[in-house]
Formats: sequence, C-alpha cells, structure tokens
Amino acid sequence: MIPIAYLVSEYDAPSHTFVRREVAALRAQGLEIVPFSVRRGETGPSEAVTLLGRSSFAYLAALGRALLTRPRRTAAVWWLAQRHRPPGWRALLWAQFHFVEAVLLASMLEASGARRLHVHFANSGATVGMLAAELARLPWSLTLHGISETDYPAGLLLAAKIERASFVACASYFMRAQAMRLVDAGHWAKMSVVRCGIDLAALPAPPPSATGPAARIVCVGRLSPEKGYDGLLGALAATAAAGAEFEVEVIGGGPLLEPLRARAAALGLGGRVRFGGAMGETDTLARIAAADFLVLPSLMEGLPVVLMEAMALGKPVVASRVAGIPELVEDGLSGFMFAPSDWEELAAQLARMMAARGDWAAMGRHGRQRVEAAFCADGAAAQMAQLFAGSPGR
Repeated sequence: MIPIAYLVSEYDAPSHTFVRREVAALRAQGLEIVPFSVRRGETGPSEAVTLLGRSSFAYLAALGRALLTRPRRTAAVWWLAQRHRPPGWRALLWAQFHFVEAVLLASMLEASGARRLHVHFANSGATVGMLAAELARLPWSLTLHGISETDYPAGLLLAAKIERASFVACASYFMRAQAMRLVDAGHWAKMSVVRCGIDLAALPAPPPSATGPAARIVCVGRLSPEKGYDGLLGALAATAAAGAEFEVEVIGGGPLLEPLRARAAALGLGGRVRFGGAMGETDTLARIAAADFLVLPSLMEGLPVVLMEAMALGKPVVASRVAGIPELVEDGLSGFMFAPSDWEELAAQLARMMAARGDWAAMGRHGRQRVEAAFCADGAAAQMAQLFAGSPGR
C-alpha cells in the first residue's frame, strides 16, 4: 500500500474534526495515511508530524541536504516561492519561511515513504505543501472548502495551485464554481465535488425533547465578523419583543466574545443568551443534541459541518442562504433559510421555527435522511480513494 500524506495547517484543531474523520474513513478502506500539521495543536499529543516548533538545526539540516543532493531543483523551488506570493515586502519575507518549511516537509515526506500529498484548505499551508511536492517530485492535490480561499490573499494564488494540482476536491458545487472561474476550462475536469462527511456512528443519542415553553436554541461557530452574530442578536431581540420564549447557547471563542456579550446585555438578552466559549467535539455535539434547533447566521461560509451534525442529530436548522448551504438544507423540509444579512427575515424565520414545534420531529427526520444520503464520511472517503487511484503520479 502506497502511503498518502495529508497536510493541514493545524491537524488537531476543533474546526478540523472532519479532516480527521476523513483520514479515519480512508484508513478503514485500507489506505495508509500519514498526517502532517504545519502548527502544533493545543490539545496535547498528536499523531500528526509537525513542521513548526523544531530546532533551527532541523531546518538547516534539511536545507543543507537539499542543496547538496539537488541544488538546481532546490533553487527552482526557491524561485517558485518568490513568485507564488502576494505583493509587498512582508509577503516576500514570509515566502522565505514558506520555502524553508517546504524543504523540511519534503525531507519528511521522503522519510515517511509517502508517494503523494493531499492538502486541506488553499491557505499558506497549501503553499508549503505545493512547494514541498515540487521539491520531492510528488503529485499533490487539495480540497477547497469556503469562500475565504478565494478572498485576498489566498485567492490571488489559488489559480496557480489549481493548475499545479493533480486533482481538486471541492466541498460544494458553489466552491467548484468559484474555482472554475479562476482557471482555464482545460483544468475543470480535475475538479470534483467531494462532501465533507460526518461519522454517524460517533454521534450521541439526543436526550428526550423538552416540554417547557422556551425553545432551546444552539449556535456554533467562531465569534468573528463573518459569522453574523451581531445580526443574530438583533433578530433575537426582535423575536423576544414579539413575545417568543427561548434560550440560546452560543458555542465558540473568538475576538468578538466581549463585544457580543455587551451587545446582548444592551438588547436585554442577558438572561436569554449564554456564551459557552470554545468546546471540544464531544461537548459540542452533546450541546447540539440537547437543543431543539440550531441557528447559523453566517455572512460567509463554505458548507458548514456543524449543519450536517445538527441535521444528523435530528435537529431542524435556521441558516443563511449562502454559498453551499442550500445544497444541504432544504428550505421548509429540514429547516428554514433566510437571505444573508437580512436580519428581519432571520427574525421572521426564528419566529416561524419556534411556532412550528409540532413539526420539529418531522423536520429532524428529513434532515437526518438528507445527511445519510449524501454527507457521510464513508462515502466521501470512497470518492477520495477513487481520486487517489485515478490521479496520475510523476
């Protein structure tokens, strides 16, 4: 079995659970996967080999070996690093770091026996992966997830990455469309839609439904501007003013934690909205399972795994109609949708969901069936295995 290396910026990050699920599912299908991580995680020991945080000697030794054994190719990859970057002196400096990291990664890939490299997210980690694959003469591929990968600065470099990749997996048709518009149509055939699936067997059993009048709402995501939490609080305030009974738990950390707490208090929601902070996968799934429905107010997304998890747990959802979300949520069947940034419509859909208590179970069943049909980790892994088998090497 030929080992396949997987590279992620932070392999053990809570937001990268789906990558670890994909690796586990691929291993269950008989593939040998060797995980690599650019940064060391904060959750303790990891199975991933980490690039950063090593001694200076490790980087210098890898660079010395590369210069001695393949000087011309090392120089060519260095020159590629200088060209594959945004403009400006800061980016030029970072290009040197990316080059050195790539030299170390190439050495590690060769030591692991890997015969190809796959990278999740077209970020700086993908830049390191692309350079390393070029130096090690390995085929490489990547998975695209969200619109942030087409924003500056990642978007400026995305076309070149797509052109050099042996194949590109896209988490949604929306994301594939964004990738297609950046490159010549001759590269379109290498792009496939591969959903980020979830492991249904690993989900907790939902507790009994609540009997009280207050709807239990959960919201999961980083507390950052693109997630739309400020608009959600305004919509919740409008819903409360109309007499609705609810309690909300917001799970996630981020730079807007204190401003959002202050905003909730100013809107009179202090007793209704609780900020639970960042949680691990097990606790997060338990909170979703205990809720009546999940709300996702994002202004920008890819195809959020948390929506798949909520639906797989039999929970209705209220979500913005943005990016790949309409490919998962069927409006009126598994949840209700609203136009992103239309907070009045969000308030109306929240009120509609709270009034539809008798339909929650049916909506939950429909959502579960939707996830089972198209968003399971085993199915995604089977697609990836076929792509690996059918993608030419060097």
